[in-house]
Amino acid sequence: MKYRHHWLSGDRIDLPTGKVVCVGRNYVEHIHELNNPLPDDPVLFMKPATALVPLEVPFSIPKGRGSVHHETEVALLIDKRLKQASENESIDAIRAFALALDLTLRDVQTQLKAKSLPWETAKAFDGSCPISGFIAKEHFHDLEDISFNLKVNNEMRQKGNSSHMLTSIQGLISYISRHFTLEPGDIILTGTPAGVGPLEKGDQLELSILDRINIQTSCY
Repeated sequence: MKYRHHWLSGDRIDLPTGKVVCVGRNYVEHIHELNNPLPDDPVLFMKPATALVPLEVPFSIPKGRGSVHHETEVALLIDKRLKQASENESIDAIRAFALALDLTLRDVQTQLKAKSLPWETAKAFDGSCPISGFIAKEHFHDLEDISFNLKVNNEMRQKGNSSHMLTSIQGLISYISRHFTLEPGDIILTGTPAGVGPLEKGDQLELSILDRINIQTSCY
């Protein structure tokens, strides 16, 4: 079934499904765990709309392509056209927030990076962006204090807070809009904290945001 934007309640959001703009290396500890250099500017890459699948139902992980890693991220839904936007304009364009997994074929990515090649086949494959239903912006009172975490098989894997981002949420949106025009229905993934690791068939996942909104799912 084709992905459609929806609220956490399951109700549809009347916005088209657009592109997914992702931000790499936005948490220092994650940068260190992968032995990457600190970037001078946000590292951007994209996933197509076909990468999006609902997080609330079991999702599939690729077979026979090496290790598949989870990267838990705060996602933003954009509802205004943005180009060369200021940070204030960027905040006004956020419709809602969600939790997403940037699924990564880590072995494939490592091979591509060693050859200085693009990451798309490791990051942008079909189903590579399981995403939860969205939560209205009104529930998020401080963009620099959004806590979130991931447990796998009841073991804490990742804990993050937007206060630890190298570039703030509004700064990211403004920066992205200087390179790619953002359209209503586009999604932005804001980077992952330390603790990324492999997923296996049958793993049970529990994701939480704001310490009170929980999503449970599994992979196969």
